[in-house]
Amino acid sequence: MHLPGSDAAPSAHAVQGRVARLGSAIHVEGLNHWYRSGRASVQALHRISLDVPAGGYVALTGPSGAGKSTLLSLIGGLERPQQGGLRVGEHNLTGLRGDALAAYRRGTVGFVFQHFGLLDLLSARENIELAAALASPAPDHRRLALSLLNEVGLSARAEHRPGELSGGERQRVAIGRALVNDPSLILADEPTGNLDSESAMRVLDLLERIHSERGCTLVVVTHNEAVAERAERRHRLDDGRLLS
Repeated sequence: MHLPGSDAAPSAHAVQGRVARLGSAIHVEGLNHWYRSGRASVQALHRISLDVPAGGYVALTGPSGAGKSTLLSLIGGLERPQQGGLRVGEHNLTGLRGDALAAYRRGTVGFVFQHFGLLDLLSARENIELAAALASPAPDHRRLALSLLNEVGLSARAEHRPGELSGGERQRVAIGRALVNDPSLILADEPTGNLDSESAMRVLDLLERIHSERGCTLVVVTHNEAVAERAERRHRLDDGRLLS
């Protein structure tokens, strides 16, 4: 396991241990999901079934409104599955609710979003330090934050606020924040959507390096074909249905 505050990459033994513990990373079977729109019920997902192996790297593609972000929210425990099966490692998400679902998110998942979600009045270090304090009772959140900034290549920008950082740098801070709980699963929803092409590729390089070094499963939602084609496996959704 990557120790909080350590600048070293995790050992091969630690990576293997994480993957073995996670088991079959993601198993989705016959997943249906609905939203209320006024008095109407709109089906967002139609019998989605897919498997992502532990340590896998998958891209979810498709047009806006296809159901990609809904599926990611369900896998991440931000919403409860309504019908069908959904497991992540040893966690049966169809049976979790309330505190148990929150514990799953805290212990398993790191989230990266298109909009960076950084607090403007806090420095890069303080943004990560705050997330660390909320995620874990570890005694030295500052040391962990500095270690994660080193991992994402921003040690020299630790005391800069978001307004003093480029878009790519802000996303790298957000990626560092996603690592505070040492997740075995990283879910990235359009992580390059607000970036120019050069910054986008640098952010993708970073996510892929973290995926490789930490052994975590990586699921990326994207409209960008150049991003999607770098994944080990691609799944396309349209109108809530899995096409490939």
